[in-house]
Amino acid sequence: MAKILFCASEVVPFARAGALADVGGSLPPALARLGHDIRVVMPLYASVDRGAHGLELDRHVDVPMRGRGVRVGVWRGKLPNGEVPVYFIDSPAHFHRQQLYQQDGEEFVDNVERFALLSRAALQLAKEIDFLPDIVHCNDWQTGLIPVYLKTLLRDDPSFASTASVLTIHDLAYQGLGARDDLLRTGLGWEYFTMAGLEFFGGINLLKGGIMYADAINTVSPTYGREIQTAEFGARLEGVIATRADDLCGILNGVDYEVWDPRRDEHIQAKYGPGDLAGKAECKRALQRKSGLGQSVAPLIGVVSRLDTRKGCDLLLEIIPEVLHLDVQMVILGTGDPQIEAHLQRLSRTYSDRLSVHMTFDEGLAHQIQAGADIFLMPSQYEPCGLNQMHSLRYGTIPVVRRTGGLADTVVDYLPSTAASMTATGFQFGAYHPPALLKALLLALMVYENKPRWKRLIEAAMAAEFTWGQAARSYDEMYRRLLRG
Repeated sequence: MAKILFCASEVVPFARAGALADVGGSLPPALARLGHDIRVVMPLYASVDRGAHGLELDRHVDVPMRGRGVRVGVWRGKLPNGEVPVYFIDSPAHFHRQQLYQQDGEEFVDNVERFALLSRAALQLAKEIDFLPDIVHCNDWQTGLIPVYLKTLLRDDPSFASTASVLTIHDLAYQGLGARDDLLRTGLGWEYFTMAGLEFFGGINLLKGGIMYADAINTVSPTYGREIQTAEFGARLEGVIATRADDLCGILNGVDYEVWDPRRDEHIQAKYGPGDLAGKAECKRALQRKSGLGQSVAPLIGVVSRLDTRKGCDLLLEIIPEVLHLDVQMVILGTGDPQIEAHLQRLSRTYSDRLSVHMTFDEGLAHQIQAGADIFLMPSQYEPCGLNQMHSLRYGTIPVVRRTGGLADTVVDYLPSTAASMTATGFQFGAYHPPALLKALLLALMVYENKPRWKRLIEAAMAAEFTWGQAARSYDEMYRRLLRG
């Protein structure tokens, strides 16, 4: 089995800004269970509680940066499974800040330098601990420089002569952009300020560097991998990605079913499972009470989302008045764009008996919505993988989703053929405009009235499974292809 150095800027349970952290906390243990020798490297942020996580100072390392050594501390801990070591790069000037990447909505101006240091430190640490990897697995722009370094500054270093690099793109929208002069802060010379290197519309782009230099690239769903080669989803990198199409694949993320399973969920009113849905009805009544809605058998629609246009909230605002003229209820949980929040608050006052809006993030309530709702809305503009729709499937809460990214790959659309074969698990719509979303939702509401059909939908949804074991096996196949050359 392979030696894998897994490098990420955030890893659960130590630090989280988004779904990348969930992958960082779940994929390495799954790979270890397949027999791989895997080590994780991430920054030591100010928010990481060293005592609570049992971290210990392991060593100091001099990291070569721009012709000089930058001394960093290295702390050592383990992922909660107790098997996978995690090394934390400690450089207070770079990482001891309140937020991971930005402050007050503005990205830190030295992000290029910060994550160049992380990338060089990870490779230097591998040498210092005598862990010479077969694979360096990089994630997003924050570690996009690692493949670049391996094939430029370190190409003659015998420690990495047999090392291959993998870059996972979790969200192409975030690219690690810098000014032209930031190139020098990476330790690279002007010969790499080219279209074939890091140059990007007059500045530099760390993710582009990773895409150009990595030996293999993957996205977090097959459909997203195809989408990012188009102008609609490519975020100005579609041409670059298309040149690497032969080295690109899509691998779905998994779900932590220890946390997201109605048979054992401690957040919900009553446990239930595929064979006994009585608890789900009880969860619905509890959610109605908590949300100030009347007890009703009417369909209850749930939304758990960041409130912005990327998540389709502009479509949602358009259709809510028409939907709430029907005999339905809706519960929305999330925070985000102040204008969207204000609009939802106005709607909740207008439809106070049918719409409940919670402008916060409440983990327990998120579970309760997944358990208590009948239908889960996820009308995203784009969705690299998505987790909420996979959660809703397990809870028998039927998703209505846009046909994009991981939503397209995880929800089986309700069509005459899939309804007949009893393989449908939800409803999809294609065009990004309100009538398309409304049409899909109205179809779901119509099927809801046919209780035998709806029960079959729930059974198929709850049988769908997306585990980290499945994801790890797909990564294992990618590693094997790389190592075979």
